[in-house]
This record gives sequence, structure tokens and C-alpha cells, in this order.
Amino acid sequence: MYIETEKGQWEVVIGLEIHAQVISESKLFSSASTKFGAEPNANVSFVDAALPGVLPVLNSFCVDQAIRTGLGLNAQINKVSSFDRKNYFYADLPQGYQISQFFHPIVSGGYIDLKNSEGEVRRINIERIHIEQDAGKSIHDQSPTKSFIDLNRSGVALMEIVTKPDMRSAEEAAMFLQKLRSILRYLKTCDGNMDEGSMRADVNVSVHRPGTPYGTRAEVKNVNSIKFLATAVNYEVERQIDILENGGEVDQETRLFDSAKGITRTMRSKEDAQDYRYFPEPDLPPLVLTQERIDNLKKTIPELPDAKSARLQKDYGLPQYDADLISSEMEIANFYEDALAATGSNGPETAKLISNWLLGELFALLNKNSVGITESKVSAKMLAELVKLIVTNVISGKIAKEVLEEMWNSQKSANDIVEEKGLKQITSTDAIKAALEEVLAENPDKVEEYRGGKEKLFGFFIGQAMKKTQGKANPKMLNDILKELLQG
Repeated sequence: MYIETEKGQWEVVIGLEIHAQVISESKLFSSASTKFGAEPNANVSFVDAALPGVLPVLNSFCVDQAIRTGLGLNAQINKVSSFDRKNYFYADLPQGYQISQFFHPIVSGGYIDLKNSEGEVRRINIERIHIEQDAGKSIHDQSPTKSFIDLNRSGVALMEIVTKPDMRSAEEAAMFLQKLRSILRYLKTCDGNMDEGSMRADVNVSVHRPGTPYGTRAEVKNVNSIKFLATAVNYEVERQIDILENGGEVDQETRLFDSAKGITRTMRSKEDAQDYRYFPEPDLPPLVLTQERIDNLKKTIPELPDAKSARLQKDYGLPQYDADLISSEMEIANFYEDALAATGSNGPETAKLISNWLLGELFALLNKNSVGITESKVSAKMLAELVKLIVTNVISGKIAKEVLEEMWNSQKSANDIVEEKGLKQITSTDAIKAALEEVLAENPDKVEEYRGGKEKLFGFFIGQAMKKTQGKANPKMLNDILKELLQG
């Protein structure tokens, strides 16, 4: 996968460092709440504020969450890991150092498989996952002369998921982050709410000529949306190629992404490990795990997106596209299977129909109202009832669209709406034939044109008959009877 310019080919190399906030009630080393949106400095313990004499106490649940994440990402859980101090100064880092894992992380290895549009699988390898505490937050827009500090986030547990430099395009990096987010949400180890800062990515980008050593990388810090990730990578690639093709050298540096302008800009020169003066955390003993603990946590791993997609294809005959989209979020998958179960059938025709209505019309209503599947005003059971009316020819697909919108607005059942509005499909051969005969009698010139070879008029006759029946005629019967009449 190369980029072509007037001066030759370039290969892009991308690695990600994803900071995923652990779902837990309390912080990594204190009992303070992790609830988002609290008043500034409302969720701060003595440990989080780094008051003299306080000691960290490791949150066992956060450790379990990291283990489950490693298991869900096909990784190795290290039975012995340890914590280190990463020393640097920020105003919102009260200790003057961050407790992290550098020398001996809790998780090693792992991978995620990505499928491109051609169905080819690309394996993106993970280097490590380690646990660390988050810093606080500096607020610069409340005063023209002062900055304020909010320590609510200080000490919140993070998992840093570090990939190998295996990605080769912005699209691939975006796909990886999307799929990782989906897996973490399935595992319930991180909510993936990037707009709240609970998942953010540092992006390492370099370019080089094919067959030559990797180029100097620049790191773009704290990208907080999948769309911004792709934009930042594309900008960096263009910027670095332009520098190199004009005889310059790419600096190893940390950059920030300006989402308003869609560009990256210099933040500081890139630090190396020695700049942080890592050393073992003296207040925490090594973390020792038993195989029994790991095995028990393995039993809690749910069916993950790839396995779920494969099962939906195998059990219900869904196309891969549908199965992948449904499996992308656990809530969507649960909604789909609940709806299918409520129809009382899991045959391929009903399974595909449920998929079509979920991914098509219902998704359109969700997007229109800016809500997710868990906030849908049409439940899985309600959607199943609508699909059953289509399958049993009580209503047509066209009428069903109107019914679905009414279901959303009124929360009435499909059956009640169809009864109240008299929307049942006309399946009487005589009634459909009579409507068609009227249309043909009213348009003798067009009948002659059709029989003379202008076959596109078939759709015109169907449309006119639908008007006469107020859209209630069974479409298949309408087509079949019209063919017979036109041949006569």
C-alpha cells in the first residue's frame, strides 16, 4: 500500500497508543468516584491530590478489567507485573510523576484482525497493555489571566494499549480504533466515549521509501475521535512527504491536532524513555496473578464481534456486510436477536428482513433523532411485529414505512396502527384486477405503446393502480395480474 507522488513512491507507517479509561466505580489507587461530569474537584481523595504521607492502594477490580481486556485481544497475561514511576511535570499532575507500568506490563502481545472492502484480512499486532493513572485537567478558558486545575480525573485508571507499527493508511488506523472500541465495549472494560475523553489516541506516523529503513516518526497527541484520527494521519503524511521531497528532515517531535483547521502543529520535542527517569514504584509491591484468577476471568468473556458475525452468517444466512454491521455494537446485536426471536422464526427470509428494517429504516429514524439503539422508541418486539405483518402479506413494504414512522411517534403497536388506519393489504385477485382494468381502460394509447415495445410503461401502470388502491395492493399480485392483462 504505497502513496504515489511525482517524485516516486512512499510507504506510510502508523502505530497507535490508545488510552482507554477503565470502567470502575473508583480510581486506580483510591476510593474516590470516577463519575463523569461532577463539579470540579468534587471527586478527589488525599491520594489523588498527592498530600504528604499518603500511600496508593491498588484497585483489584481495575486489574481484573485489564486482564479481561488482554484476554479479549488474544494477548498473554503476565502473572508477574510491576509498577514504575514516570517522572515529568505538569500543573495538573499533583505528584510530579505518574504511576505506570514500563518495565513489566500486565499484558503482552495480542492482535486485532481487520477486513478491508475486498474481504482481505490484515492482522494488526499489539505490543503491550499496561495500567496507569490519569492526570488531572488544566482549564485555560475561564479567565484571561489564570489557568484552573480540576483533579477529578487525577488517579482514574487507564489502560494504555500500544500497537506495533503495522498500519499503513489512515483508513486502516481508523478501522483499528473503531474495532478496538467495539471490543472494549463488548467486554465492558471501557465505555469508548471519546467525546468525554474516556478513550483517546496518540498517533505515531512516519513515511519512507519502500525497501528503506523506517523514517523519523512524529507523534500526534490526544486525538479524541475516529474521524479526527484519519484527518490527522492524512495531514501528517502529506506534511512529512512534502518536507522530505524538498530536501528537509522530519523532526522527532510531539504534535497537537487542531480539529478546527484539520492540521497538526508542534507541541514539543519528542521525549524518549530516559527523559522520564523511570524507576520502580517503591510504594507498590509486584502484582502477582494466579492462573485460577485468569481462568475465572476468561469464563466471563462474552461472544466478541468477529465470533458473533460468523455465527449470524452461519445460523441465519445473513450476508457478511449485514452481520458485521449488526455485530459492531453489542446493543445492536442484542436488539437484532431479540427482534428475530420475537418473530418466532429464524429462517433466512425473516432474518434478512429484520436486518433490512433494522439497518435501513430504523437506523434512519435513530440518526434523524440523534439517538442510539438503546434509546429507540421502537422496541425489538415492536419491530418484529411489523416484520410479521409484511411476511404474512397483511401490509406492503411501502405501507410498512409509514407504519414504522407512526410507531416511532405514537409508540403504538403496528397491529393497532394498521387496524385504526385501515392499512391492510389488498390480496383479493378480483379487486386488484378491477383496479388494473380501470387503469388500462383510462390509458388505451399507453397500452398500445407498451404492446408496441415501450416496456418502461409497465411501471406507469403499476403506479396508477397503486394510487387507485391507496398503496394497499399486494405488489407481487399486482405485477402478475398486470402481465396477464397486457398479454391478453
